[in-house]
Amino acid sequence: MFASDGGWHLRDLGSLNGTHLNGEQLRADRPLRPLDEVRVGRTRLMFIDEMGQLSDLPKAAPRPAEKIDGLEIRKRLGQTRYQSDAPSTPPDPVTVRADARVAPNQAVGVLYRLALDMAAAANNDALCALAADAVFRATPAEVAAILAFKDGKELELVAHRVRGTGPPTYHKVSQFVSSEVMGDKQAVLAENVAANRTLAERDSIAELKVASLICAPILFDDKVLGLLHLYRTSPHMPLNADDLEFTLAVARHLGTVWHKLARTTNLSAVNRNLKSLLKIESEIVGESEPLQKIEGQIVRVAETKATVLIRGESGSGKELVAWAIHQNSPRRDAAFVCLNCAALTETLLESELFGHEKGSFTGATERMIGKFEAADNGTIFLDEIGEMALSTQAKFLRVLEGHPFERVGGNVAVKVDVRVVAATNRSLEEAVRNGTFRRDLFFRLQVVQLDVPPLRDRLDDVAALADHFLKKFVRETGRKIKGFTPSALVKLQGYRWPGNVRELRNVIERAVALGAAGTHIDAADIWLSELDISLGVAGGYKPELLDDVEKRHILETLKHTDWNKSKAAAILGIERSTLDRKIEKFGLVK
Repeated sequence: MFASDGGWHLRDLGSLNGTHLNGEQLRADRPLRPLDEVRVGRTRLMFIDEMGQLSDLPKAAPRPAEKIDGLEIRKRLGQTRYQSDAPSTPPDPVTVRADARVAPNQAVGVLYRLALDMAAAANNDALCALAADAVFRATPAEVAAILAFKDGKELELVAHRVRGTGPPTYHKVSQFVSSEVMGDKQAVLAENVAANRTLAERDSIAELKVASLICAPILFDDKVLGLLHLYRTSPHMPLNADDLEFTLAVARHLGTVWHKLARTTNLSAVNRNLKSLLKIESEIVGESEPLQKIEGQIVRVAETKATVLIRGESGSGKELVAWAIHQNSPRRDAAFVCLNCAALTETLLESELFGHEKGSFTGATERMIGKFEAADNGTIFLDEIGEMALSTQAKFLRVLEGHPFERVGGNVAVKVDVRVVAATNRSLEEAVRNGTFRRDLFFRLQVVQLDVPPLRDRLDDVAALADHFLKKFVRETGRKIKGFTPSALVKLQGYRWPGNVRELRNVIERAVALGAAGTHIDAADIWLSELDISLGVAGGYKPELLDDVEKRHILETLKHTDWNKSKAAAILGIERSTLDRKIEKFGLVK
């Protein structure tokens, strides 16, 4: 279609099935006139210059009112005329007064604007607010509200709008009306509600003197996500069949976008965790016998629902084992949520795990769902589980046993279906003996135990891992490095790697960033921990406490980095918070 001589013309560009104008195949350029029909394949289009050229859609013949349990329902609706194709250039949406309603063509414009705005909604609350605004603009409703199923089975108010002439607050739709809508999954229109004497003692309908109401289900794939409810208390200009049509159209569109937004949020959480894992390594790399053993265990345990406890030294790849378990499990399409229990204080850890209500503590400016809710139907990975406080352990144990929990500062029971994979680099048995870890929680976690081998026990994988990290950092930096010299590989494979795979990753990253400007990384480009080198020199065995070795190594690393704790933690392959605790434990000072 193109503009020429002050009008619009139609041209076929050699399409296989041809273009038809008013039933005739197009052979040459033809001018377009209002209400011309254009058919391309199975698609039919109508050309108009302005919205006023569209005729009003036919209205259904009136049906007799239906009385159920004293409530007169004027009309039920499962489909809406607004689900037909909308025109391509709608007018700007308009705002109506409480005693007026928009014309059908203007209502289409409101729906079109709603669709555009919904596409940019950042969260579910914003989405519902847009829908409530749209219903308010296009109908004379005095009160409009959206309710959602949250925390199980109860309907909870998400958004509502009240006109100046209406009551100051929203009163929830009656249980009878909501049950009817959820049962039949059809929108209902009820007129002359206040005149029904049988409803006088039922609920807030009589108290508010509701004159007419509409209630529509918010659906996706035949599942009710919530309700869209609006009513008028004034008997003048009651809600009618046109308002019902429009409300159902909004509810249907809201249900679709609601579901897609929830899935997008879920995928975003998975993506964030994937990016976090990619900072360690992109996949489990290697062919050594210890690695093949752990991969075989992952495949067998992934298909079960068992809680898994992953043990291994810091930096050995426990996070990737947890991710592999999730990816090979029936929960692979749901969220995989990670949380480091050592990185947060006791109060913050409980809030992160279970969520909190607005105002539950200083800084809680809004409600936040916890990691358990975010991982519903998926997997939650709790790293450094041994650092969890005893008070949090008790609440965590109840969730593991299938009990519901409450958000911090809340009183609503939340029940989730989550598989727990935990990890630790410390002796939980010793923590149980010392009274810092619950015995019952220990046994509940250790249903299946996977032991990740340290890198020194699979030195055959060092070359493959080094090459994997080299390719990763070469892509990121654009360096023209092709590989390692033989002397560099000998140096890498002769080292014991106290920091495991994480330390190897850091060594290769440093070599790529600061190494010589050649095509291969040489032995001189590889910086290794002086502590481990010193342990390998001649001189025989020296009895020494492990704490003394760790204390000395941490102090030497801090001196090497001029007490830059972030750099020191990276070299040591531990979290910054873990380094702070060890500095305090050993009483290290600059």
